[in-house]
Amino acid sequence: MQITRRTAMLSAVAYSNVLGANDRINVGLIGCGNLGMRHLRIYQKPMLEEGKIHIAGISDIYTGAKRRGAAQVKLETKDIHHDYQELIARKDIDAIMVVTPEHWHHKMTIAALNGGKDVYLEKPMTFTIAEAKDIDETVKRTGRVLQIGAQWCSDPRYHRAKEIVEKGWLGNILFAQSTYSMNSVYGLWEYDIEAEASAQTIDWPRFLGSAPKRPYSGERYFRWRKYWDYSNGVVSDFMYHRLAPMMLTLGGRFPNLVSANGGVYQFKDREVPETFTMTAEYDSFFVTVASSAASIGPERHHGPAIYGHEATLAFYDGSITVTPDRQFRKKFEAAAGKPELKIECMPKDLNEIRINHARNFYDCMRTRQQPILNSHLGYQVMTAIKLASDSYRERRMMAFDPKTEKVLAKAPPRVGYEGDGKNYQEPT
Repeated sequence: MQITRRTAMLSAVAYSNVLGANDRINVGLIGCGNLGMRHLRIYQKPMLEEGKIHIAGISDIYTGAKRRGAAQVKLETKDIHHDYQELIARKDIDAIMVVTPEHWHHKMTIAALNGGKDVYLEKPMTFTIAEAKDIDETVKRTGRVLQIGAQWCSDPRYHRAKEIVEKGWLGNILFAQSTYSMNSVYGLWEYDIEAEASAQTIDWPRFLGSAPKRPYSGERYFRWRKYWDYSNGVVSDFMYHRLAPMMLTLGGRFPNLVSANGGVYQFKDREVPETFTMTAEYDSFFVTVASSAASIGPERHHGPAIYGHEATLAFYDGSITVTPDRQFRKKFEAAAGKPELKIECMPKDLNEIRINHARNFYDCMRTRQQPILNSHLGYQVMTAIKLASDSYRERRMMAFDPKTEKVLAKAPPRVGYEGDGKNYQEPT
């Protein structure tokens, strides 16, 4: 039978009729590394204890990771897979979690979606823009549920901020800012290279996948985020966490222009920059995100904020505040009932946010509704993230056409610009 959008959607409806509100969801986990194990120990733990989900199988290419994953959820040998395709092919699996290096996200997710599984896909969504678009189109075609694991999209502060933006209390949105920074002597990604790791215990060719062929390297296997072959670096690892909830608040859309700056200033043992800033320009506002692995300062002085023509919304630990500009105070008080607002709206335990993000995915599996960070919003965010990475590497501004969803060879001039470049002179 030919698979059409109609048959795929009918399949999704049939699935939702089978999976009831109290039915246990069988989950297969691909990737039992640092973050995958955190999911098993912390982020999935409440749902496991409630009996809402069951980890029915795992897949990994490293012997040590397989052993830890199996021990954590008490799996039999038959439920431990080397080939992720075997895990996806199992008829008793309802959902797949993809917690692997970025360059594998697309292939594994497409296989799971086409295999009739719903997917929890850790951020960043993909390695490239084309891969993100393909996943979004496949989700629509198959009728599956997909949640991107940028957990701060479940931070209640951003949802309250979204309500305020939609009410128009900030006036026209002009720009927004955010950061994800720390001062780490290890430069963020210095995960231990385990003693038992070797070319005999790690399937190195499978790890490389579509990446350039290289001899076995424990450094690259455990610290893959430091290398362009497998990751877009801090912009995809950290900044996706900040841009995604900000765009959830401001309304999902594609960027028009993206530029980036940064460098390897402190930690010289990597290819990707440890200090980085990006600016994504949208149709009526722009967003800047700054990040560093070598300074905690941006967390104090470049915290999340949205600047409107009439008021500013700032995010603080546990709360948001809204402060109107002087000339709009009376208008704001008439609308909000107060001269300014402070809203306490964040749990004390930050893991609750991460847990709720996973819980939202499982709830949507039952209702067949769109999760908080669905495939289309994830694709829009990934577009800005990847363009920022390319801007840094190519040392130029990147342009994108939201109508055609294509990267442009050159940014078009601003409307009203009359110059022709004749006054520009190359430096001597």
